[in-house]
Amino acid sequence: MRSVSRRSLLRGGALGVAAATVAGCAAGRPEPSHPPAAEPPDPEIMLIRQLIAGKERTIALYSSAGSGKLLPFRQRHEAHLAELRRRLPREPRETGSVSPSPSPSGTSTAMPREPVSVRSLRDLERESAALRPRQLDGVSPALAQLIASIGACEAAHALALSRPL
Repeated sequence: MRSVSRRSLLRGGALGVAAATVAGCAAGRPEPSHPPAAEPPDPEIMLIRQLIAGKERTIALYSSAGSGKLLPFRQRHEAHLAELRRRLPREPRETGSVSPSPSPSGTSTAMPREPVSVRSLRDLERESAALRPRQLDGVSPALAQLIASIGACEAAHALALSRPL
């Protein structure tokens, strides 16, 4: 058996104590926390938010038109808006209850200052209906069906608004 010198023994013990001390200090300190990497926004949710903002503007325009004959058109847009909002994920509150996500536009929709013409509403409906097929690419079948239905309704509105009310 080989003998260990006193110096080697002390040196080894000192290194062991130093290593234990460093390890103990590191274990007592919380590791630096890095903010979690933000997940990229879901393209479908972003599309729904865009659709909601568009519906809010359309409803505001119909509201400012001031014609009772346009009420059914506005009500259909309100139904679309409600269905789109229903599809947004719900965010938990601090109290543990669940509430709907805030308005995607971030602000309330401002009402136009002057009454809107039926012609401008017809043009808006026509433009909106033409946009819907391009929004179908890559979305879930359920959302594609909703967007297609909204587009069909907007096309019907454009046709109805081209005739005397």
